Amino acid sequence: MEREIGLFIGYQKFERNASPHTVRAYWLDLQQFRQFLTPPKEPTLPLAKIDHRVIREFVAWLYDKKRERTSIARKLACLRSFFRFCMREKWVEQNPARLVSSPKLPKRVPPVPTAEEMNNFLDHLPTTHVRHKRARKSKHPERDALLIPRRDRAILEMLYASGLRVSELVGLDVSNIDPYSKILRVFGKGSKERIVPYGEKAAAALEAYWPIRAGILADSPKGDPEAVFVDFRGVRLNTEWIRRMVKKYAKLANANWGYMHPHSLRHAFATHLLNDGADLRAIQELLGHVSLSTTQRYTHSNIQQLMAIYDKAHPHA
Repeated sequence: MEREIGLFIGYQKFERNASPHTVRAYWLDLQQFRQFLTPPKEPTLPLAKIDHRVIREFVAWLYDKKRERTSIARKLACLRSFFRFCMREKWVEQNPARLVSSPKLPKRVPPVPTAEEMNNFLDHLPTTHVRHKRARKSKHPERDALLIPRRDRAILEMLYASGLRVSELVGLDVSNIDPYSKILRVFGKGSKERIVPYGEKAAAALEAYWPIRAGILADSPKGDPEAVFVDFRGVRLNTEWIRRMVKKYAKLANANWGYMHPHSLRHAFATHLLNDGADLRAIQELLGHVSLSTTQRYTHSNIQQLMAIYDKAHPHA
């Protein structure tokens, strides 16, 4: 089964253009399934002998391990994709994972800061950076001291202004930005391209950041001249760095914002557009959702907000 998993992962990576995050998740899920199929001192169950009863036993095993329903649903979706690929390659005659129902998932509405809270957060970001005592000495201390506040503001403004996924943000190249029209050419899941506008505040934050970035790249022969957001060495930032940065500023701004992460700004982008009357299909296009049902979860947040206003304002609520 190891060979089949390897070919499936290659198919996802090179034919389906799946994101690195998706490819890694598929690989981990299938390795876990393979582990389940291989009891101690026994050979792995052949692919052709895996039926829906085996898949159900795997699901029960996951429940015994106290896995979340969302995690189990994702693993089942992975197995459906894997066995669909196996059918295409004529390794199996049917897809046993299709006969196993996914667990019912709770409809969770992600917490979202209000428009007023977001504006207050972005308007009061730190304008200076205090260097840590153990931080390396810089050849350009004045320039590097400006990098963090200007770059971080540009990142946060861009996340909220355009609703980008964090992977889309770190993947931005300079050639993807049209500063005159204020639009981005974004490559989302499956390398699907879309056009996304951004606003005046994000544009102003980028303009303040460009000279600092240019100075760093001029002194960094190994830097990435295409990357929009770089570190002190001119190297493209990664998604984990962005997550830590967002949480740091959220904690500084509000002790109750423990839920904040880069995707929270994407949620805020969509929710605030919807609250101000934007069309749901337009929001779908801006977010790069394939299905409208994915975008519709923001209507639940909108309804909850309306109900909260009603309960607070109506005398007989």
